[in-house]
Amino acid sequence: MNSLVLLPVLLPFLMGTILIFFVKKHKVQRVISGLTAIALLAITIALAIVVYQDGIMTMEMGNWQPPFGIVLVADMFATMMLILSSIVGITCLFFAFRTIATEREKYYFYPFYFFLLTGVNGSFLTGDLFNLFVFFEVMLISSFILIVIGGTNYQLRESFKYVAINIFASIFFVVGVAYIYAVTGTLNFAHLAERVGEVEQQGIINTIAILFLVVFAMKGALFPLYFWLPRSYYGPPAAIAALFGGLLTKVGIYAIIRVFTLIFTHDPTFTHNIILALAGLTMFFGVLGAVSQFDFKRILSYHIISQVGYMVMGLGIYTPLAIAGAIYYIAHHIIVKAALFLFAGAAEKITGTTNLKKMGGLLGTHPWLAWLFFISAISLAGIPPLSGFFSKFALMVAGFEEQRYIIVAVALIVGLLTLFSMMKIFIYAFWGEQKHSEEQAKIKITDVLLPIAPLVALTIILGFAAEPIFSYSLEIAEELLDPSVYINSVLGEE
Repeated sequence: MNSLVLLPVLLPFLMGTILIFFVKKHKVQRVISGLTAIALLAITIALAIVVYQDGIMTMEMGNWQPPFGIVLVADMFATMMLILSSIVGITCLFFAFRTIATEREKYYFYPFYFFLLTGVNGSFLTGDLFNLFVFFEVMLISSFILIVIGGTNYQLRESFKYVAINIFASIFFVVGVAYIYAVTGTLNFAHLAERVGEVEQQGIINTIAILFLVVFAMKGALFPLYFWLPRSYYGPPAAIAALFGGLLTKVGIYAIIRVFTLIFTHDPTFTHNIILALAGLTMFFGVLGAVSQFDFKRILSYHIISQVGYMVMGLGIYTPLAIAGAIYYIAHHIIVKAALFLFAGAAEKITGTTNLKKMGGLLGTHPWLAWLFFISAISLAGIPPLSGFFSKFALMVAGFEEQRYIIVAVALIVGLLTLFSMMKIFIYAFWGEQKHSEEQAKIKITDVLLPIAPLVALTIILGFAAEPIFSYSLEIAEELLDPSVYINSVLGEE
């Protein structure tokens, strides 16, 4: 049964390799890709059920026992992220079937799509720092290729910035790995959790903790290291932008939550207060960028920045309720943000632009597109009874309980500005005078909306089923805040 832990990494890697041999046969690639994505979703759901019922599962590669060998660890947090990764992966893939250009398909789009999912899933399951670095690099290479293949000069220029900042992050990552190994003699997460508390000079551990925070902040687009994101996510087609917007920054946030609830828990008054300050600054400056824009995709790109602030806000407050709110918010945001980028792609297919000043009247010509977008938009802004409200509500309550009034005030202001910017999109693009031609108005997008509809349904379900969803999030939070559960599952009972 433990081999089930390996499948979310092995399946997309093997199928991505097989797809290379069918690169000139687009229909075959689509059939293989679709079946693989469906199978991956089924596997991750099965793994999550087993972990929920039986507890944390581990798999030692090559029969090398931890902390000496490579270990994959599936706990409730990792399996939840795997399910979300698979959901976004399958919806963006089926959207790509309808919208992706032939130029991209013939340049290994589908193989690198699954290599990207390999890196994402591996990052969620890995049990040691060095292999987290390896999976980050798989993700980086795959994402770079997906950005540039069949792209314009603009995309090539912006992708260079994307790669440059991520290479710097990788360099700092290797430095951090070297330092923590020199101090503790291990890279296994569970073993590190034991060893870090034994180090006498806690100032060294604080320095290493901040170094890793910088690395993951670059990956997760936290203040002030988010400048690379808006333009990088603007250029690619909607299917790729949705995959990136939904998943990639969340891998960085996952890593921050993992290491700062498991490894660097020695001095939360220092580390977690810094995280809380970064959360407030990220939320505020990210939403200012969104408010200032008049482009559909750029507003959504800046909202990625502001919304990750809510996720690390929960970690900074560092209580079970706050962590549960952050986990709930991650699930909400991955689903809604992917949907919104796909809506941007659908609107661009009709109007030929994402410039809001050149758009208008989509509500009259394509009402289903307009109202499904509206539901996703108000969910992102946190309007009840959708998922965005309940995840933010838990964070607000946790902030008040811990008397973190400043961050709560910032979060509320950012919520209002988020609502303002999303309504700006609705008013300019969907309301008002029709600015696209009658021929454009006749474009049918039912086949494009079908992959997005499940995401909209999920944000409604996450809202109306808030009690069981939040109970599950709270169980994950309690497991995260008790590192002994993870340590004993990986290293065994002492």
